[in-house]
Amino acid sequence: MTKLSVNINKIATLRNSRGGNVPDLLQFATDVQGFGAEGVTIHPRPDERHIRYQDARDLVKVVYTEYNIEGNPMDNFMDLVFECKPTQVTLVPDAVNALTSNAGWDTIKHQSYLKEIVAEFQRNGIRTSIFVDPVLEMIEGAKATGTNRIELYTEEFAHQYGLGNEKAIEPYTKAAQLANDLGIGVNAGHDLSLQNIEFFKNNIPDLLEVSIGHALISESLYLGVENVIRMYQQKMK
Repeated sequence: MTKLSVNINKIATLRNSRGGNVPDLLQFATDVQGFGAEGVTIHPRPDERHIRYQDARDLVKVVYTEYNIEGNPMDNFMDLVFECKPTQVTLVPDAVNALTSNAGWDTIKHQSYLKEIVAEFQRNGIRTSIFVDPVLEMIEGAKATGTNRIELYTEEFAHQYGLGNEKAIEPYTKAAQLANDLGIGVNAGHDLSLQNIEFFKNNIPDLLEVSIGHALISESLYLGVENVIRMYQQKMK
C-alpha cells in the first residue's frame, strides 16, 4: 500500500497565529502516527512562518515512522537536515517568498548542482527525493543526479481533475512509468485530497508515498483527524 505522510505545516501555522503552543505540534505528530499515518512531513522555510527550525529538531524525538523534511537546499536548510538526519529529504526549488511550492526542478539546467547536493545527503545516510513536474525529460534528468526518488508535483492534476478532466492523469502515469523503468522511486504531493487520491493512486504504478497536508487538515475540521487518515488509507489500498 502507498504510504501516507502527513504534512503538519498547517498545524504550525495555526499555532503561530496565536502564540503559545496550541495546537501542540509534537502531540499532533505523535497522534497522526498513532492513527496510522506512515510518515510525518514538514517544509520549513527561511522566515519560519509555519514550521520553525527548532520544530524540526524537536520532532526527531517523536517521529518514529518516516520523517520527511522538504525545502530548498540552501545552507541553513542543509545544516538543519544534517543535524536532524530524517528518513528522507525532498528537494524543492521554492523561492524564499513563495506562498507554497509552485514548480518542480529543471533537472537538466540544475543537474550538476542537484547531483552534488544529492550525493552529500546520501553520504549522510539520508534518502533523497527531487520535486519534479511530470515531464519525461525532467525524469531523465533526475536519474542523472543519482536521486533515490522523485516527488511528482500534482497541482495541475488536482485542478484539472476537479474540473472533470480525467485525462490530466496521463502525464503523471507516463512519468511514473519512466521513473520505474529507470529505477527511481515515485512519491507525489500537492493538492491531493480525499476527492482525487483514489483515482490518482489507481493510475500511478508503484506509487510509494504521498505527502498530504492542506487538504487533510481542512478535511479533518469536519471529519476528525483519525477518521480522515483512515479514509485516505482505505482509498489507497
